[in-house]
Amino acid sequence: MNKIKLSLVVSTLSLLLLSGCAQKVTKIDVNNDTGEQVMGLDYRDFNQAAGEAVQSMLKSSALDKKNDKRHVLAISNVTNDTMQHIDTDQLVKKIRVELLNSGKVYVTTAIGNAEDKMNKEARALREDADFKQDTIAKEGTLIAPDMSLSGKILQRNININKDMQQVEYYFMLTLTEVKTGFAVWEGETLIGKRGSSKSVAW
Repeated sequence: MNKIKLSLVVSTLSLLLLSGCAQKVTKIDVNNDTGEQVMGLDYRDFNQAAGEAVQSMLKSSALDKKNDKRHVLAISNVTNDTMQHIDTDQLVKKIRVELLNSGKVYVTTAIGNAEDKMNKEARALREDADFKQDTIAKEGTLIAPDMSLSGKILQRNININKDMQQVEYYFMLTLTEVKTGFAVWEGETLIGKRGSSKSVAW
């Protein structure tokens, strides 16, 4: 087989392989997703858990402050205790955004799980002659948090019968007043799913 024929055969096989691998992809309408549920956690579950937590906090008096001032909130540990490899920041970020937009809190990124290393790195330039010193944050300018948000996501699997299973996800959050150590708000969102025992929940 000469080089031209071989090249044509390889090109034809490549096209056939590519066409065989091509699958239809549909874009999700995240604002009106009527697609089938999955046994694991998806973005709809995180949206629900975050939304319910924020609304519950806002309805309580925990975030109210005199003279329209804001609390300073630090993000503590939110533990993933499920069988899934999920990033709890997916939940925390949604809560942070909604609370910031509510005008009730500032979220500090100087400490905690929302830490931005640049807070410390920029201040380390105080002795660097290459930088204008009057542009560098002075000592004593960081604001300490007066509130802390922590929590856990739990998973519980229940076999209903040989063909059906139930999976329960508990989103448990606690808002703590740093000065006293008192929990000033606690919330729990339960998301339950039933489906085939063959469905994977991790």
